[in-house]
Amino acid sequence: MNSFVVSARKYRPATFDTVVGQAHITNTLKNAIRTKHLAQAFLFCGPRGVGKTTCARILAKTLNCKHLTDDQEACNRCESCLSFNNGQSLNIYELDAASNNSVDDIRNLVEQVRYAPHAGEYKIYIIDEVHMLSTAAFNAFLKTLEEPPSYAIFILATTEKHKILPTILSRCQIFDFNRIQVEDIAHHLQFVASGEGVTAEEDALHIIAQKADGALRDALSIFDQIVSFAGTNVTYKDVINNLSILDYDYYFKVTDEIRTGNIPAVLVTFNELLADGFDGHHFITGLAAHFRDLLVSKDEVTLPLLEVSKGTRERYKVQASLLSQALLLKLLSICSQADLDFRSAKNQRLHVELTLMKMCAISVQPSSDAPSNKTAQDVSLPGKPAATDKPVSVPVANPTISETNPSKQHPVKPETDVQAADKSEKTLTSVSDLPAKQTITPVADTSGKSTSSGNVPSMGGILKGASLANLRKPEAQKVENPVEIAPTEMEKEPVVLEELEKYWMMYAEKIKDAGKLQLYTTLTMKMPVLADDAVIVLTIHNPSQDEVINEEKSDLLDFLRSSLRNYSLQLKTILDTATSDTELSYTSKDKYKKMVEKNPVLDDFRRQLGLELEL
Repeated sequence: MNSFVVSARKYRPATFDTVVGQAHITNTLKNAIRTKHLAQAFLFCGPRGVGKTTCARILAKTLNCKHLTDDQEACNRCESCLSFNNGQSLNIYELDAASNNSVDDIRNLVEQVRYAPHAGEYKIYIIDEVHMLSTAAFNAFLKTLEEPPSYAIFILATTEKHKILPTILSRCQIFDFNRIQVEDIAHHLQFVASGEGVTAEEDALHIIAQKADGALRDALSIFDQIVSFAGTNVTYKDVINNLSILDYDYYFKVTDEIRTGNIPAVLVTFNELLADGFDGHHFITGLAAHFRDLLVSKDEVTLPLLEVSKGTRERYKVQASLLSQALLLKLLSICSQADLDFRSAKNQRLHVELTLMKMCAISVQPSSDAPSNKTAQDVSLPGKPAATDKPVSVPVANPTISETNPSKQHPVKPETDVQAADKSEKTLTSVSDLPAKQTITPVADTSGKSTSSGNVPSMGGILKGASLANLRKPEAQKVENPVEIAPTEMEKEPVVLEELEKYWMMYAEKIKDAGKLQLYTTLTMKMPVLADDAVIVLTIHNPSQDEVINEEKSDLLDFLRSSLRNYSLQLKTILDTATSDTELSYTSKDKYKKMVEKNPVLDDFRRQLGLELEL
């Protein structure tokens, strides 16, 4: 005859101290026994397999024990304890409410409560799965539960507290059981393995503990299954093969391939997972959990949140040091979106592959909103070469401009880049104010060489060639000295005004189709101009337009940067105070009134045709 007993029954706790992961419950019960502050009804609620029924039985056994220990534990030697251990106690009744949920079953229980215990101090009634009782059964139980005899104690257990009537809840002392932590389950499994003569790897027990999802009974059932599969030597590989689990190695490998942007390798790895029978959705959710664990591993404060073995924890710390926090957040966001869209995808394999390729691209490309690569070391000081091997020298001229009479030219005091930029920004009020032609007079620099003269078709001739990095320098430089700028890794092609206007109108039409008419009017009222190779200036006429532009500024710049292939573009707005709001025509009706003011015959023609204005 088979004498095998499953571990969940064989190693079921028999005392409060052996209950795993519920110290807040067991300590409270022991203190209540010590001080004799016992409620007439207890309600134990929580997830499956966390010790609710076990604690109910231990409490019932301890209450009738005649020789309690100093730690308020049952002695296991008295007549009451021995009868309980043998399943022959007449003072402890267990009722399964899942199968005995009618009003007649509760009436029979209430009838038994009338009789006092023939031995011992208390009669304890344990009702498991109490939420399965019918409404009539609950109502039949109410009076007895509220005013039971002094010797009767009820212990109710349930996994779904919300299904119990509030009138029942108000008559019970409620104890909420927690899910058992992975570390606690792993330690208990190690204890069970030692008792069974099984050698188990630490990583293998952690995988079982994670798979159990906080339920110790489930963990013990999985442990028995693995022992039947692997024998007395349980390894990490045995567990993942038997339970069909994607192990850490796959996720570490995929993350390394994403970090280096190796798209072919990551696609091959994903194909291997599919060939092994794993689901793409399960892979995406597991990868998101892996990125979360990497993010947790970046700080010693959050490291305890990582529920893995010590060896695996070190692997997480090493890989987390190779990835920035911003990148991990982006990867987590992509995984989350892929998880949401997976079920609705027609081609789910392609959906996951596109997600992986997108991660690879984000990992290797520089961020468009990242600060410029031009650091203080890249800008050379006067008399010192730049730090890079191939510096780009951009001489800034010291021009004297004469618009009315080019023959009369007077030298002026040299201006710094910052002063010139401020001057340009203050003088620019509208596109029509830009001079059609400017004559630049060559002025010799300190080296004796003179800059060539030429015509500047638009505003910004004074700043032609000056970099945005120089405009942001806190200290002004002498303009006679050349500024050397290290070449940037980001794309920075010269911007042509015609191309800028083309893509500007393209984005404006896109905004119009989206129904953002106020933003469309703001973008098309005045065309932008180039104040510098990397600065776009838009003239606005009131502060409300500036607010509208700022709301869309990020998306607009992203579109222009990618379309014009220049990722250093910036957008500035200038308020034109010379033109009042009353002089501008925002709507079609306003434009019509302007036209009638210039040609009153137009309004007579409209009336003759019987046309009405649309408001």
